[in-house]
Amino acid sequence: MVSVRSVVDRVGPTLLHALQLPDDSPAVADVVIAEPGGGSVTLAAGDLVLGVATTSPEDAAELVKQSAGQGAAAVLLKPPLAAKPAVKRAAKAHGVALIQVHAATSWAQLVWLLRTVLDALADESEDLDPGSGDLFRLADAVASVVDAPVTIEDTNSRVLAYSARQDLTDPARVATIMGRRIPDDVLARFRSRGVFRELSRGRQTIFVPAQRDGTLPRLIVPIRMGGELLGSMWAVVAGPVSDERAAAFADAAPVVALHLLRRRAHTDAQRRASAELLRAVLEGNANPRKAMAELDLSDEPHRVVVIEVTGGDGRDAEGLRLAMLERLSQGIGRRPVATELAGLLYAVVPDRPGPGGWAELRDALVATGPSRRTGAPRAAAGAPGEIGDLSVSRAQADEALGLLRAELLAERVIAFDEAWTALTLHRGATAAAAARVADLGPLRTLRAHDETGRAGYVETLYEWLRHPGDPRAAARELRIHPNTLRYRMRKLLELVPLDLDDPDVRLALLTQLVAVHWS
Repeated sequence: MVSVRSVVDRVGPTLLHALQLPDDSPAVADVVIAEPGGGSVTLAAGDLVLGVATTSPEDAAELVKQSAGQGAAAVLLKPPLAAKPAVKRAAKAHGVALIQVHAATSWAQLVWLLRTVLDALADESEDLDPGSGDLFRLADAVASVVDAPVTIEDTNSRVLAYSARQDLTDPARVATIMGRRIPDDVLARFRSRGVFRELSRGRQTIFVPAQRDGTLPRLIVPIRMGGELLGSMWAVVAGPVSDERAAAFADAAPVVALHLLRRRAHTDAQRRASAELLRAVLEGNANPRKAMAELDLSDEPHRVVVIEVTGGDGRDAEGLRLAMLERLSQGIGRRPVATELAGLLYAVVPDRPGPGGWAELRDALVATGPSRRTGAPRAAAGAPGEIGDLSVSRAQADEALGLLRAELLAERVIAFDEAWTALTLHRGATAAAAARVADLGPLRTLRAHDETGRAGYVETLYEWLRHPGDPRAAARELRIHPNTLRYRMRKLLELVPLDLDDPDVRLALLTQLVAVHWS
């Protein structure tokens, strides 16, 4: 059971302060935002109710009353409303917890943070994730050892856990906990001081003095195991730290490293299971309901997107594909459900224009240029379909990617249902090539002449047939002068007898040339 008290303790007094906390508060279930306007609210038992749009003490007291009547676990308000006597009396009279939110806190970030905390506490109580709850308790223990508030972060400066202790804090720490990572501007300042260079070199402890913007001093310890940097611990301190205290902080790092490795193993196992299930979905061998539940897929049409990342080989290429997925995730805000098959990256995304959908992923792919180690990615999406039909969308994505690989299209990112012209020509050309239609008639003579004399007769005839009655357009495609086009046409007709006034002859020639060009 996740209690209101455990949520407040986990988030910490910097952001939340309990003004009224009954002993018999119901277990926390979810976070909901009260609708603006002070009207009635529809809640479930155990909800944390955020009074985002509440502006008056009367509305706040009414919100408290309504929330308590529907079994809410707590009402969260910002100052000065939370501390108003009428609001506190209402909370006490109706037996519901009243929590004051720090005035500078973003409501949107608080919703995200509270749900993250609820997930971590639920995993801890149900023993689903053997590492997440332990990390928060370990952060509390390390904070006691170093006598300072502590955050545990991964190698990308994302916060994995933090101590409840908040006696020393500054805006940088508040923003780090709220955003679950060090803010970019703070990160840049620490980087300019060489902090991350020292972390990579394996320094036992790093002390960063106070900064002009009010950022308090930091004592930083790398977390390593077997020579690999797994993350770091950051303590907010008042000033220089004694050698004994710094050593005690550093001594905690191996214990944290074991927990990070344990957490990684659990995450890797979950990721492998999800990857296997997604592969089964792409191959048409999975139960759609199970896939939707375990892969967190919504009940709406989805597309399969295949992404090819060029550069590297072997294990290095796999790392480049995973790095590409991270780059795309930063562009769309939510990591898509993805896996690898045969050296390609496959993602499943909803077919919608909003956040996390195909339109957003497409924009991110188009905007992703070449990096220092890879070329710009090529990507193709299958047509949208239900979860049970994603194997069809995957086959369509593969077929469309084949057009990009053959450089038959100028784009880097295409959708199957939009590329029907090229797909029709390619399928027709493939069938015609299998029937060896290009070996019939005088085309063989033109091709043989081009191979020896490089006259360009085959391409000239192809463009002439594609642009009937418009020699200038045909010449532009060939990047030659219209007079050169006319000269070539006259010479090739001297070489082979062709009645180009006969529509059947033109159609047969075009069928042959499409087979040569598109197969």
